[in-house]
Amino acid sequence: MLQIRKAGERGAVDFGWLQSNHSFSFGHYYDPEHTGFGPLIVINDDRVEAGAGFDTHGHRNMEIVSYVLSGSLQHKDSMGNGSVLRYGDVQRMSAGTGVLHSEYNPSKTEPVHFLQIWIQPNVQNIAPSYEEKHFDTPSKTGQLRLIVSPDGREGSVKVHQDALVYASILNGDDAQKYELAEGRRAYVHVIRGRVSVNGVALSTGDALKVSNEDLVTLAQAEAAEVLLFDLP
Repeated sequence: MLQIRKAGERGAVDFGWLQSNHSFSFGHYYDPEHTGFGPLIVINDDRVEAGAGFDTHGHRNMEIVSYVLSGSLQHKDSMGNGSVLRYGDVQRMSAGTGVLHSEYNPSKTEPVHFLQIWIQPNVQNIAPSYEEKHFDTPSKTGQLRLIVSPDGREGSVKVHQDALVYASILNGDDAQKYELAEGRRAYVHVIRGRVSVNGVALSTGDALKVSNEDLVTLAQAEAAEVLLFDLP
């Protein structure tokens, strides 16, 4: 079964310093048809103006992944971590028993654009932890690059859930086929560009829920960058 999630149907917020589109119910946006897909419960497409950001706030029992698309994102947390993330950087924070953190755009002139992704963990009340990795453009071009996994294999960041996330940059004749194991489902989010997923034409911000299928096919790409989630 294939279910399209069009970009324009997402929840939209505009706080001036923050423009965000929510693929799933989040904050004041609630849609009973889109409260999550398996353990994947948040994909927020965030744009933060120069010099602005999220003040220190807390999380518990959540796997939080940030995928930076442009600009720079400064992270600080109560575990003592502090860094500035840029395009190609992927950050994972396991909130566990509780963590405080802030996210700011340190630039004085340029906005930052990133995806904030929440995945429900399969264990509760673990010690908080943090990790970040860089995935360069060649490693994602014309192929599916594993960036998130439950065991950190192939240099991916580790989440406490039986979930895999792949990033890919595709164009022209580039095509990818991904086999889904029995009982698994997929969620494909188009970061930018155009691509056909199992024959469904998608463009920037669109997504496709894939269930009861054994294959995900990405083809007919035009300057596309996508995330593919393999979920229980």
